[in-house]
Amino acid sequence: MLRVGLIGYGAIGKDLATYFDGSKHELDAEIAGILVRSPEKVQEPPYERCVITNKEDVFFGLNLDVVIEAAGHHSVELYGEKALLNGCHLIIVSVGALTDDNLFSSLKKAAMSSHKQLIIPSAAIAGLDRIHAAANHTLHEVRLVSRKPPRAWYGTFVEEKVDLATISEPVCVFSGNARESAKLFPESVNVSAALSLAGIGFEETKVQVYVDPSIERNSHEITAKGHFGEVSVKVQNTPLADNPKSSYIVSMSIVKALKSLQSPVVIGV
Repeated sequence: MLRVGLIGYGAIGKDLATYFDGSKHELDAEIAGILVRSPEKVQEPPYERCVITNKEDVFFGLNLDVVIEAAGHHSVELYGEKALLNGCHLIIVSVGALTDDNLFSSLKKAAMSSHKQLIIPSAAIAGLDRIHAAANHTLHEVRLVSRKPPRAWYGTFVEEKVDLATISEPVCVFSGNARESAKLFPESVNVSAALSLAGIGFEETKVQVYVDPSIERNSHEITAKGHFGEVSVKVQNTPLADNPKSSYIVSMSIVKALKSLQSPVVIGV
């Protein structure tokens, strides 16, 4: 059984915890510990035996096999390298943190030295396996168009650009490369960072971001062209009830990654 540690216990962490029931989801794992800033605020831990702590030494002393980061870019900076050097596989949600080339380099070195993996799940998008395979030859173009309804943008700088309460038609709030988008939208466009790492890099991956009052679900459309041919993938994700910036599929993707660490058969890599 995998001993799993969570960093962060917000909307994604709570949704992820619902999958740790072998009778329902065939996941042979348990959440051994959760690292959060305020343990007293965790009112519904996944198990009575789960350790809730704000002390990193306690957390990393739990003999963990896998650490899952779901607490934002800064948590990757604080704990990513330590997780790997402590002999844990590291699954990160806040992929936009890897726009920092020095951070990404240090995480790769830590993974190599500990013989563990830094795992970037597909999360909110589809087609990363094909893009990553295509990058073994020539990729000419990779584009991402992300659309989210107005409620997903409250609490972001988009509120300064668009009246979210009265918007009546789609508005493009960003057009540029993936490095810029991942920094501007740390909670909302981590997908652009994952796509860049799978394909042709942050500078060459083109991104557009829309506030779209005509939709209810978070939408991401990827197009790519290269030696392999062409691909176009569009997904429409149901937003998390507690955090419309993210989607239920994120937890499902993490569960897939955990199963792949255990299974004799791995599909879609």
